[in-house]
Amino acid sequence: MGRAPRTLLIACGALAWEITDVIRLNGWSHLAVQCLPAHWHNTPDKIPEAVRAKIRENRGRFERIVVVYGDCGTGGLLDRVLTEEGIERIDGPHCYQFFAGREAFEALHDAEPGTFYLTDYLVKHFDRLIIAGLGLDRYPQLRDDYFGNYRRLIYLAQVDDPALDTAAEAAAQRLGLAYERRFTGYGELGTFMARAARPMEADDGDADGRLLA
Repeated sequence: MGRAPRTLLIACGALAWEITDVIRLNGWSHLAVQCLPAHWHNTPDKIPEAVRAKIRENRGRFERIVVVYGDCGTGGLLDRVLTEEGIERIDGPHCYQFFAGREAFEALHDAEPGTFYLTDYLVKHFDRLIIAGLGLDRYPQLRDDYFGNYRRLIYLAQVDDPALDTAAEAAAQRLGLAYERRFTGYGELGTFMARAARPMEADDGDADGRLLA
């Protein structure tokens, strides 16, 4: 029988599947997750105070709260809120870096700054978030305005799924970009979650994240 949740992860909705899968794989029943809407990446000014509200709503209900968000376009405002609230978040400006890993992502960026990145979530919702979200379904001529300075699309894959690979390559073709695929697994997300789990699992010696790779 699982333990009652004692640690809360406040997370971006774009990471919901990956986070719950890591929890499932490791049997971390003491971790709970509450997600904010993924589409707020288009209005990042909403994120910091919404995260603050979640923190304050849940103080006293959990022994520990951590945040699974990059800066995500908030211009440092999220970190200011978290400093004021005394809450830790996963390191990095965005999920591309913590899936790929800091060093690997920096190498990719240095090799070709004009790179557009997709994750599993973005591949699954490409039409809604990218095509419709940018109005390319109505005004396809805007493609060059948005993507004219990009040279390639890299799909950072969290799982091996041929259907997602095919969809990601089709997305690159649709945007007129060269295509690459890099398998990352859960990367630094898995490492961060193992750390978040460890204080609760220290007595069991079972928080090494061995199922995350």
